[in-house]
Amino acid sequence: MPADRALSFGAARRLISGNDTIAWTLADGERWGGPDDAGSAAPCDAMLLRGAYDLIGALERFLADDCAAAPASGPAPDGSIVLGDAALLRIQGAVIEPGVVFDLRGGAIVLERGAEVRHGTRIEGPCWIGPGTRVLGGFVRGSAFGPRCSVRGEISSSVFIGYANKSHDGFVGHSVVGHWVNLGAGTTTSNLKNTYGPVRLSAAGHHIDTGRTFLGSLIGDHAKTAIGTLLATGTVIGAGASVFGDAAPKWVPPFAWGSAGTERLDEAGFLRTAERVLPRRDVDVTPELRRSLAAIYRRSTVA
Repeated sequence: MPADRALSFGAARRLISGNDTIAWTLADGERWGGPDDAGSAAPCDAMLLRGAYDLIGALERFLADDCAAAPASGPAPDGSIVLGDAALLRIQGAVIEPGVVFDLRGGAIVLERGAEVRHGTRIEGPCWIGPGTRVLGGFVRGSAFGPRCSVRGEISSSVFIGYANKSHDGFVGHSVVGHWVNLGAGTTTSNLKNTYGPVRLSAAGHHIDTGRTFLGSLIGDHAKTAIGTLLATGTVIGAGASVFGDAAPKWVPPFAWGSAGTERLDEAGFLRTAERVLPRRDVDVTPELRRSLAAIYRRSTVA
């Protein structure tokens, strides 16, 4: 933890939220020796993430306040339709086409520098649109998008980490979408079981009770879906997987080639694809980045 942040908690050794220890502070010169329960504790407004699915809970808990805390901006662009308090619209150098609907009745909307919102889009706050992200049309609500995403269609209560592509129609709800993911046209997630019961994840032979009623898909970095892909409630797609063919199972292993998961994309094929994709978002595939991608592949495919 940065020293200036640790100082704000005084002499506390542990930072807690409810019954969970969130972080530990270290004295000057002290070496980290691992988690412990020693020393005093101070409360902090934080959330312990048990897994990627808890990013949806964090979104629900923190997004509205984070958007409201963003710096104020000027008036809405000419031709925009604003519902609610226009002062909650935070445009930080974005390009907005006429006819965009900003619904601020549920919270603020932030559009960072270089973002673009095209005609035919309705954005319902709270919502955070990261730098360089393009919203190409559709209904977006309660979501956060990192840098350089392209999104379209209906997106609800979801996190796009960055550099992801969903340029066509299809519903994505209560989902986490990793870096460099590409969702083919018509890819649709289910985020609610027919029984309205809690969602249970299955991944690599492990079963996880999330306790959540609404949970869509967790999609790892560099994964891709074919057109018309349907993803059941609580689907987990591993990094680098290419999902196509019959209906996707609820667990697709990393770098699987096809929905069955019985075949695997090889390392050379993964690197060739990455070398074509990353420059499309102005990211150079340096030798260092190539080695990092190769390490991700090998770590994710250990038998």
